[in-house]
Amino acid sequence: MGIVLFAGMIILIGFILALMPRKASAHCDTVDGPAVKDGKVALETGNINYAYKWIFEEYEEELKEIFDLSHKVRTLSTEAQEVADRWFLENFVRIHRAGEGASYDGLKPSGTVLDPKVVAADESIEKGNMSSLKGLVTEEEYHALEEKFNKAIALKSFDINDVKAARAYVEAYVTFFKMAEGEEHSHHHGHAHGH
Repeated sequence: MGIVLFAGMIILIGFILALMPRKASAHCDTVDGPAVKDGKVALETGNINYAYKWIFEEYEEELKEIFDLSHKVRTLSTEAQEVADRWFLENFVRIHRAGEGASYDGLKPSGTVLDPKVVAADESIEKGNMSSLKGLVTEEEYHALEEKFNKAIALKSFDINDVKAARAYVEAYVTFFKMAEGEEHSHHHGHAHGH
């Protein structure tokens, strides 16, 4: 009976969240963003490390409780899975943003318009070269970005079960694209990375 009541509460929370107004404010707040994509992989595989890499260690216990409940409830029905997944992803990104010292006002829908430099930075990481950024940044900025890009690429092939290595990659990744966007940035405890 307790799990049915919990599922009902999750559904109610999901409807309330769906009715809340949304505005684009950050890359990681979007359904298309890399944090949410990794959160979905965590749910599908049952491996929370895909989400852990985006949060600081001190938030792991809170996220684990939410993950475990979501993972249990999502097996009840298609509707329960949809609501449980949304509940996990909303809380995951909220916790991620809290670690940045940034506000959170909900997940933005798929197709949310992002800064072209952020999109190009993500494409660069995906392709393994910085060609997507040509013409979007000055030559001087391009050369300054190369060091950040090379560090991110060097750390990209981590073992997902090595959370420390995964977090090192996320730090390098975020530093690269925040610089591409025009912000000097460091993703360390106590520093915001607002991507």
